[in-house]
Amino acid sequence: MTDAALTHGMIEMSHKILVTYATFTGATAGVAQAIGQTLAAGGAQVDVLPMDEATDLAPYQAIVAGSAIQGGKWLPEAMEFLQAHRAELSRKPFASFLVCMTMVLTKGEVTEQVQGMMQPVRALVRPVREGYFAGALDLSKIPSFWNRLGFRISIILGIWKEGDYRNWDAIHAWAEELRSQLN
Repeated sequence: MTDAALTHGMIEMSHKILVTYATFTGATAGVAQAIGQTLAAGGAQVDVLPMDEATDLAPYQAIVAGSAIQGGKWLPEAMEFLQAHRAELSRKPFASFLVCMTMVLTKGEVTEQVQGMMQPVRALVRPVREGYFAGALDLSKIPSFWNRLGFRISIILGIWKEGDYRNWDAIHAWAEELRSQLN
């Protein structure tokens, strides 16, 4: 069987991909796991790790990195990861995603505001693909009193509602489309 036949619709079995993430309340970890499962179903060997555990990128042929959004920005540890590994990420297929409650307000449409949240990432490493996903709001998981208070006020004002807004079908579809770009 030829290599083309082996890889048609699937990533080579020896292809190793890292899906790494920074999360605030855990929703981004779930998105990363779903992306990893979809890529693995395509035949790749996939590791899904928090960014603070992803220290050696050498074994990976491709990297997918994502962050929760807080205050309109990627989490500091996510930006630190990108800065620390910028050179290596620039030499490999790299995709990025964000998980943001603003996607709930825009009904899944990627607005200029949300696209702007990816600009600091693009300034460091040019992704082959970007993913934008809604998150989950569970006040009991928000560690900061002030952040909880802000969300409570937003809930009272009718801006937010608690709940899980992650669209698993959209996440899996994005990861499936990503496969060919990670070769």
